[in-house]
Amino acid sequence: MSLDDWIKALHILSACALVGALTVLWFGYLLLRADGSASGGLARLFKIGTVAIAIGLTGTLVFGIWLSISLDGYEPWDGWVIAAFVLWLIAGGTGDRAGRLSQQPGGVQQALVLHAVSSLVIALILIDMIWKPGA
Repeated sequence: MSLDDWIKALHILSACALVGALTVLWFGYLLLRADGSASGGLARLFKIGTVAIAIGLTGTLVFGIWLSISLDGYEPWDGWVIAAFVLWLIAGGTGDRAGRLSQQPGGVQQALVLHAVSSLVIALILIDMIWKPGA
């Protein structure tokens, strides 16, 4: 197995961590919406989801840029790579804002909407990565 194969595997593993964390946080937000407070187990669920999101976002960015430089046929300035980076920034920003709002009284509904936006943007990144429009 080459170094590029390992980096590709780590990139995909990071994406899996990101999607898994989004799923965990969906459960958390839906429970928070029903319960109204993030205490005990729900607070731990959010903590785990937040750490996994950070790992997934960091890994996908670092290993994705590495692959776009390392692999023949792809460049960091390819349109689909730039689109993925812009979408990555949007997903990270909306997700971060959702996390902050979820901790404020009355912010759960807004947090849920922003989490939905972040999830949709992550889905768009996956579509971009699979079909690589313009490549």
